[in-house]
Amino acid sequence: MASSAEADAIRKIVQDTMESGHLKSTIVKVTVDGKEIIREAFGESMTGVPATTEMSFRNGAVAISYVSTALLQLVDEGKVSLDDKVSKWLPDLPNSDRVTLGQLAHMTSGYVDFVLGNDAFAAMYTANPFKFWTSEDQLALAVDKPLFYEPGTNWNYAHTNYVILGLALEKITGKPVEDLLQEKILDPLGLDHTVASLTATIPEPALHAFSSERRQALKIPDGQSFYEESSFWSPSWTITHGAIQTTTIDDMHASAIAIGTGKLLSPESYQAMIRNDLIGKTRPQEGCPTCYALNNEYSYGLGIVLNGDWLLQNPLFSGYAALMSYLPAKKIAIAVAVTYDEAAFDNQGDYKNEGTTLYQKIGALLAPDEAPPTGGP
Repeated sequence: MASSAEADAIRKIVQDTMESGHLKSTIVKVTVDGKEIIREAFGESMTGVPATTEMSFRNGAVAISYVSTALLQLVDEGKVSLDDKVSKWLPDLPNSDRVTLGQLAHMTSGYVDFVLGNDAFAAMYTANPFKFWTSEDQLALAVDKPLFYEPGTNWNYAHTNYVILGLALEKITGKPVEDLLQEKILDPLGLDHTVASLTATIPEPALHAFSSERRQALKIPDGQSFYEESSFWSPSWTITHGAIQTTTIDDMHASAIAIGTGKLLSPESYQAMIRNDLIGKTRPQEGCPTCYALNNEYSYGLGIVLNGDWLLQNPLFSGYAALMSYLPAKKIAIAVAVTYDEAAFDNQGDYKNEGTTLYQKIGALLAPDEAPPTGGP
């Protein structure tokens, strides 16, 4: 298929998904072996303001892969081991003598998540989405609770892991996470439009987001319209401070390739990052809302989601969704960012990551024999 035909096919996928998923905007960039197939924006940032490929948006969990890469670089430099106990640097943290750096990165520590399934967090977040969260605020909702399981014996998605890992990296290096990621990730990769900020600032031009996710918490009656701008809700709760960032589609696409190829890592550390060794070793667990039996559709490496042979991150929060993905065997890189119209939210205020939908359809188009698996937890 010629690249122009591929671009037209991707445009149709985007337009169809925008209609079926009720999207307000989509920004997409796709390359195959470095050859650009499409780089285009669709829809509106705000009413009357078209979305553009230069717009900045929140990258959320994409920065998790930066943090895990920084950890593995320190392993390559001989400064730490993945088997080092967290207590070596954070001795006062509960259970830090039982958990290793590698288990934090792998999300097999057993720490409770302060976000997912945490009623106290949900109440505070929905009551005041502009609240500034300190690291202490984040951890206070999680680390004093018993571990869900003996570290290394199961898996649960927990933002808590990467808050702790960030604090440990600061102790290890003597540098703030923001400076560490700038030095080890952003500068070497030339990610000039990826910017850390603890405030809700988004560099201009900004992609605006809108949400209905507080509908249930605010007891908005069914049938009553409720749709509010969420662009400048505080992102300070999301991950370790210093890794809370905004980015552009070009930088996120470049990150998909760099992370997906292990550009900044030794071959050994890259293999450790993408090793798919949790399948068959994890399970659902009573009382643990994010404990899953990981499978080929969704598994986890060190700070990277494993979807068949594809490597990805897929943030979803505050009315923003995105996805960066890479298929090493065919050197396909996909980056998408989306925002939502009011109809995308159900009567509970819930919505799905349509970035994932777009990636799955584009991936199946470009690599039909290695199409992204659908499903997963």
